[in-house]
Amino acid sequence: MNTRGHNSGTQWQTDVNEATDVIEQELHNLIVWNDDVNTFDWVIESLVDVCGHDSLQAEQCAMIVHFKGKCGVKRGSFSDLRPQAEALIDRGIQATIDY
Repeated sequence: MNTRGHNSGTQWQTDVNEATDVIEQELHNLIVWNDDVNTFDWVIESLVDVCGHDSLQAEQCAMIVHFKGKCGVKRGSFSDLRPQAEALIDRGIQATIDY
């Protein structure tokens, strides 16, 4: 609320109701799953090449995949994650996108 003075000493209040448009984009997780086929080096290399991780981040994700069975390696819109998931799958890495 704004309070404004007028020369006559009268004050009035006006509601300031600013309509704000909020665009919410639903975010998803790109999940890599553990398997008994792919090596740590291959998963790390793939995360660097496909997801743009640096080596340390990719190594940490690979360790989480190994010990926890899965890891959310990237967060974003479905349309951004889908080509990355497909590229990982093309490399033989099990990857899904959660909803």
